[in-house]
Amino acid sequence: MRKAVRVRARVRALAGRVRAGVHGDTGMVTSEYAVGIIAAVAFAALLYKVLTSGQVSAELQDIVKRALNVRM
Repeated sequence: MRKAVRVRARVRALAGRVRAGVHGDTGMVTSEYAVGIIAAVAFAALLYKVLTSGQVSAELQDIVKRALNVRM
Protein backbone atom coordinates (compact mmCIF):
# COMPACT_ATOMS: atom_id res chain seq x y z
CA MET A 1 0.00 0.00 0.00
CA ARG A 2 2.81 2.42 0.83
CA LYS A 3 4.42 1.71 -2.55
CA ALA A 4 1.26 2.80 -4.37
CA VAL A 5 1.18 6.03 -2.36
CA ARG A 6 4.82 6.77 -3.25
CA VAL A 7 4.14 6.10 -6.93
CA ARG A 8 1.15 8.46 -6.90
CA ALA A 9 3.25 11.14 -5.20
CA ARG A 10 5.98 10.81 -7.86
CA VAL A 11 3.40 11.00 -10.65
CA ARG A 12 1.87 14.15 -9.11
CA ALA A 13 5.31 15.75 -8.74
CA LEU A 14 6.21 14.94 -12.34
CA ALA A 15 2.86 16.25 -13.59
CA GLY A 16 3.43 19.47 -11.65
CA ARG A 17 6.85 19.95 -13.26
CA VAL A 18 5.42 19.29 -16.72
CA ARG A 19 2.59 21.78 -16.19
CA ALA A 20 5.02 24.42 -14.92
CA GLY A 21 7.18 23.98 -18.02
CA VAL A 22 4.23 24.27 -20.38
CA HIS A 23 2.83 27.43 -18.83
CA GLY A 24 6.24 29.05 -18.34
CA ASP A 25 6.72 29.83 -22.05
CA THR A 26 3.46 31.60 -22.78
CA GLY A 27 3.83 33.82 -25.84
CA MET A 28 7.15 32.40 -27.00
CA VAL A 29 5.67 30.17 -29.68
CA THR A 30 4.05 33.08 -31.52
CA SER A 31 7.20 35.19 -31.58
CA GLU A 32 9.36 32.28 -32.70
CA TYR A 33 6.82 31.49 -35.41
CA ALA A 34 6.93 35.10 -36.64
CA VAL A 35 10.75 35.14 -36.74
CA GLY A 36 10.72 31.85 -38.65
CA ILE A 37 8.32 33.24 -41.25
CA ILE A 38 10.41 36.39 -41.69
CA ALA A 39 13.55 34.31 -42.15
CA ALA A 40 11.84 32.05 -44.69
CA VAL A 41 10.54 35.01 -46.69
CA ALA A 42 13.97 36.65 -46.67
CA PHE A 43 15.59 33.41 -47.87
CA ALA A 44 12.97 33.04 -50.61
CA ALA A 45 13.57 36.61 -51.79
CA LEU A 46 17.32 36.05 -51.86
CA LEU A 47 16.92 32.77 -53.75
CA TYR A 48 14.57 34.45 -56.25
CA LYS A 49 17.09 37.23 -56.88
CA VAL A 50 19.92 34.75 -57.42
CA LEU A 51 17.92 32.50 -59.73
CA THR A 52 16.64 35.37 -61.86
CA SER A 53 20.04 37.02 -62.26
CA GLY A 54 21.44 36.98 -65.79
CA GLN A 55 24.32 34.55 -65.35
CA VAL A 56 22.43 32.00 -63.25
CA SER A 57 19.41 32.19 -65.53
CA ALA A 58 21.57 31.52 -68.58
CA GLU A 59 23.24 28.55 -66.85
CA LEU A 60 19.89 27.06 -65.87
CA GLN A 61 18.56 27.46 -69.40
CA ASP A 62 21.69 25.77 -70.75
CA ILE A 63 21.21 22.84 -68.36
CA VAL A 64 17.58 22.43 -69.43
CA LYS A 65 18.49 22.61 -73.14
CA ARG A 66 21.18 19.95 -72.71
CA ALA A 67 18.78 17.73 -70.79
CA LEU A 68 16.15 18.01 -73.51
CA ASN A 69 18.65 17.20 -76.26
CA VAL A 70 19.92 13.97 -74.67
CA ARG A 71 19.40 10.97 -76.93
CA MET A 72 17.92 7.85 -75.39
